[in-house]
Amino acid sequence: MQQLRCYGDDRNKGFCVHCGGPSETVDHVPSKVFLDEPYPENLMAASACRKCNNGLSLDEEYLACLLECVIAGDTEPEKLHRAKITRILRDNSSLSARLQRARTDGAEGPVWAPENDRVNRVVLKLARCHAAFELNEPQLQEPSHLGFKPLPLMTEDERETFERDQDAFDVWPEVGSRAMQKVLVAGTDAFVEGWLAVQEGNYRFRISQANGLTVKIVLREYLGCEIVWE
Repeated sequence: MQQLRCYGDDRNKGFCVHCGGPSETVDHVPSKVFLDEPYPENLMAASACRKCNNGLSLDEEYLACLLECVIAGDTEPEKLHRAKITRILRDNSSLSARLQRARTDGAEGPVWAPENDRVNRVVLKLARCHAAFELNEPQLQEPSHLGFKPLPLMTEDERETFERDQDAFDVWPEVGSRAMQKVLVAGTDAFVEGWLAVQEGNYRFRISQANGLTVKIVLREYLGCEIVWE
């Protein structure tokens, strides 16, 4: 991935993008549990305190494993597609049992009951990192909207709305931000050309400022997430 230096307002830097606390570590986005090795070069990262960076690691591991189990339709490690998740569940019997309890047999196949609070926390963490890294606009407040839904369960209209480009490039990002540099290099088409795939099949995202600050994320080409700050 191309590495661009942020020349944006220094007042928006140097603190944890999640709580506003001290900048003690860097928080990779996406978290490496959602990616397979070899990792992309120049993986994006935002400033974070140790508490926020480490505090959601178990939730991130849970979501990554849940997604893989849902996709495979089973919690048995040998039936999963990602080797990393297979290793995690083989080493973590309590998490494996927790995911097994979330699975029931429905009339048309397995039905899963996710722990929505944990999913919410992970999705918000990812979105805050993207907002800070790409736009130099940390969003410490709660979003006005946070939602997620499996792509296969979206209606045709919902999927089209979720996937499509914005109708117009209404707002220019902050001068010096990475997003502004993309405009200067590639023109405004950089913001209507589609999604940025961090790793094909595992993680893609896009950011818009046409109607507030919107971050859209797709995990494992299965879970579509949308986070909006108005």
